[in-house]
Formats: sequence, structure tokens, C-alpha cells
Amino acid sequence: MRVGIVCDSTCDLGPEWLESQQVAMVPLKVLFGDDTLLDWVDIRPGDFFEKLVAASSLPKTSQPSPADFSAVYERLADEGAEEIVSIHLTAALSGTFESATMAAATSPVPVHVVDTKLVTQATGLVIKAAIAARDGGADAAEVARVANETAAKTRLFFVLDTLDYLVKGGRAGKASGLAASVLNIKPILTFNAEGIIEPFKKVKGTRKALAELAAQVAADAEEHGRLKLSFLHAVSPALADDLKQAIVASGADVEFDSTGLVGSVIGTYSGPNAVGCAYYPIG
Repeated sequence: MRVGIVCDSTCDLGPEWLESQQVAMVPLKVLFGDDTLLDWVDIRPGDFFEKLVAASSLPKTSQPSPADFSAVYERLADEGAEEIVSIHLTAALSGTFESATMAAATSPVPVHVVDTKLVTQATGLVIKAAIAARDGGADAAEVARVANETAAKTRLFFVLDTLDYLVKGGRAGKASGLAASVLNIKPILTFNAEGIIEPFKKVKGTRKALAELAAQVAADAEEHGRLKLSFLHAVSPALADDLKQAIVASGADVEFDSTGLVGSVIGTYSGPNAVGCAYYPIG
């Protein structure tokens, strides 16, 4: 069986890498005033964060339409895909999953739509697991099962420089009550089983936050065995490197997968200088 894989741009793996892996990317949109820009297509992270910091008002974001997904599903079917697995960011924060599900109902071939209940590099890890399953000869149902199982065991933790972007963008979830700007408090945030952002810990200062993150990674590695881990950052590579060094120093049994930039859609809510990691147990 020839299996097509589709994702949206918020996995933040970038269109070039995805294309090299035969994965079709459907971009979300960022709206700066009257300008509508396709995430990872019309605007890349470096340019985006420059515009974000300089903007007088926050940009808005928009999910792809069902028609956007239908066009991709039809193209993959025309190219020989017998079934499709479509893997997306948490439905709790975006209508992307709903658009994909609506398009799947009229697709010329069966589509398995996966809500990872995650974002950015965490969703990226799920997509990479799905690619490995497909390349190993799995059929679409098995690829979707691998994606769902990987998503369910993937943890995502991140530290924001400020909660302002998340709160103003209406995506703070259960973290909306945190007074993070007071006394340099840095909340460590995560996603719960429903795909909603919630606070994990509050600590004073970025260094302490990174140390707490590293300690959590080490504790999970101790409990579950070796972890596959990716880093994410909002144009703050030094912070990602500091986090990596803290994890190495912790002695955690970790296989480092990749370090990736936060794209413009997720960056609208994270703001600049965010850093975090996503991981799941592999042994």
C-alpha cells in the first residue's frame, strides 16, 4: 500500500525537510494587518520575530480551510496514494484538525486524521515516527496507530520569556492566571492529555527554569528508560544550547534528535526567546 502523509506547518520541521521525506505540508496563516502570510512559506522565523517585536499590535493566525486540505488530499491520490495519514497540532488550540477532518470526509481515498494534542517539535517527533513506520512498510492504519501512540507518550515542556503573547492571543488555557512578570518568575508550561496548555512549575529566573526542565527530563528517563528528545526555541539558540548542556550534566539517558526553530504561528503566542524540549521514551 502506498501511504501519503500530510501535516500542517506548525510542526515546525520546515517545508524543505518535509518534502525530502515525502510529507505534504499545509500551511497555516499569519495576519499582520492586511497582510496574510503563509507560515514557513511566505515568512520564516527570523523575519517573523523581527516583525513581531516591531509590530504595534499582535498578529492574528488562521487555520487552513477544508478546501486547502482537499486540494492536497486529491493531489496525493492523483500521485498514487491509496490512503493518507494527516497529522496535526492540538485541536484545543486550532481549527486545523477540524478542517482536515471535514476534508477527509470527501477525499477520493481514505484519510486517517490524527490530533497529536501537541505543537511544534513535539508534533514533529510524532511525524518522524509516522515516517519511519511508513518507510518500514506499514499500512495507513498502522502508521496512524504509531502516530497516535507516539503522541500519547510525548511530553512537551517550554519556558516563555513573557506570558504576554500567550495571554493576549487567547491561548493561555489553564496558565492564564499566572502573574509571570512579577519578580522575574518564569513559568514552565506543558500540554495536558486534552492538548491544553497548563502550568507545570513556577521558578525564579531562566537559569532555574532550565535546571528544572533538565531535572524533569532526567526523572522521566529514570522512570521510563531512554528518551528521544528534540529542542525548540524562538530565535534563542543559546538558550537551547544551555538547556542541552543542563540535560547532559543531569546524566539523563537521552538520544538527541534535533533542534528546531519555532515558526510564525506558534511564535505568535510564544513570543521571542522561548525555549523548550519534547521527548518520548524509546527503550
